[in-house]
Amino acid sequence: MATIIIPTPLRKFTNGQSKLETKGSTVKENIDDLVLSFPDLKKNLIDENGNIRGFVNIFVGDDDIRNLQQGNTPVKPETTLSIIPTIAGGSGWEDETFSKDEMALYNRHMIIPEFGMEGQKKLKAARVLIIGAGGLGSPVGLYLAAAGVGTIGVIDFDEVELSNLHRQVIFGVEDVGKLKVDAFKKRLHSLNPHINIITHNTRLTSDNALEIFKNYDVIADGTDNFPTRYLVNDGCVITGIPNVFASISQFEGQVSVFNYTDKNGVTGPNYRDLFPTPPDPGLIPNCAEGGVLGVLPGIIGTLQANEVIKVITGIGEPLSGRFFVFDALAFETRVLKISKNPSTPKIEKLIDYVQFCSGRNHQKEIKEITVQEFEQWINNGEDIQVIDVREPAEYELENIGALLIPLGTVMDRADEISRDKKVVVHCKSGARSAKAIRELEEAFGFKNLYNLRGGIVAVEKETDLISTMEKVV
Repeated sequence: MATIIIPTPLRKFTNGQSKLETKGSTVKENIDDLVLSFPDLKKNLIDENGNIRGFVNIFVGDDDIRNLQQGNTPVKPETTLSIIPTIAGGSGWEDETFSKDEMALYNRHMIIPEFGMEGQKKLKAARVLIIGAGGLGSPVGLYLAAAGVGTIGVIDFDEVELSNLHRQVIFGVEDVGKLKVDAFKKRLHSLNPHINIITHNTRLTSDNALEIFKNYDVIADGTDNFPTRYLVNDGCVITGIPNVFASISQFEGQVSVFNYTDKNGVTGPNYRDLFPTPPDPGLIPNCAEGGVLGVLPGIIGTLQANEVIKVITGIGEPLSGRFFVFDALAFETRVLKISKNPSTPKIEKLIDYVQFCSGRNHQKEIKEITVQEFEQWINNGEDIQVIDVREPAEYELENIGALLIPLGTVMDRADEISRDKKVVVHCKSGARSAKAIRELEEAFGFKNLYNLRGGIVAVEKETDLISTMEKVV
């Protein structure tokens, strides 16, 4: 049986499969066998007369069948066929049209010789999913909408908070308290009313990722946590979708393009080729815990949007196989070469990414309590000590009156922690406090420490303790 390599834009019709085996002695017979198994492919490959469409190139090995015998080119069982359409992200772009207002809106794109009407049509036909309506999602969404990407999806389950505004520039003070996806959609439509915005007000999980991804051509990953980042990567690999990745922390940003299939049908590295396993919990804080320079997501997110546009239009060289690093303090950039790792396990299904990134397979379990249990202890007047392991700046912004012992100092200040009563340790979301407890238990044998699940974020959202805690501690 011959092997046919399916290009990224057409994998939505093959259930995400990038390689398929077909039967036939000629190119035409193999293509007919392919569309028999996947009927939705037919209109993209075969015209009304039963011939291979003119905008689809097919290669037998390295040879274009137009230089051989066209559809009658012989095919041996071990032959590899590559389908190379003249598009790069979104099919059917030739049929796209523009209104007078759209022509005016996209004029500066269309007059670029290398871009022109063709590039703009490809943008209009494309469907891009933005993971996270936050610091990175803001510039990505704004610039993709302004550029004319026809369908933009956004997935987020959070509400706009005042602390978001210093970096999430898509929102204003009037949006505080609103669902991020709703405010996101409203802002993008105010910028470009000619595009379609799809909102997914939900948490991305292993149960819904593949169902959501299959409706898009490109994923723009702007997540701020490792479980979701590995989930996005694996979902892109399974569905055969390019993953335009970006990440930020404090003063540093990173950009790359993973799982990208080039015009020769060769797929580049994915995130796991570069980072096979996640760091230990709490080792690398997210933006909510470690902070981020407000302008940094604008810089990195704009570069991320640029890579999305390149992937869609086929213009330039995407950052596939390359890893861009930006240091805002030193104003230094590096572009590092990355490649596929032969030891990377084959990704065939989604897993429990919280467990995968929690280190629970090799770390000792710790005692935890929910914020509701914590509130009950307070209401019952239990004699407890509360420790906050965040940084002083975080504590000044908001606290529950706990004793502040930043994570980096807990080993030196262990004598300030009680051994005679329950001690509740908390941080922003629970990761750093879990790390602090493990270190204290291992080094000093503490047996009375409880991690506050969800941290101060959960306390604020699910209890009234912020206003009453000073009476207790």
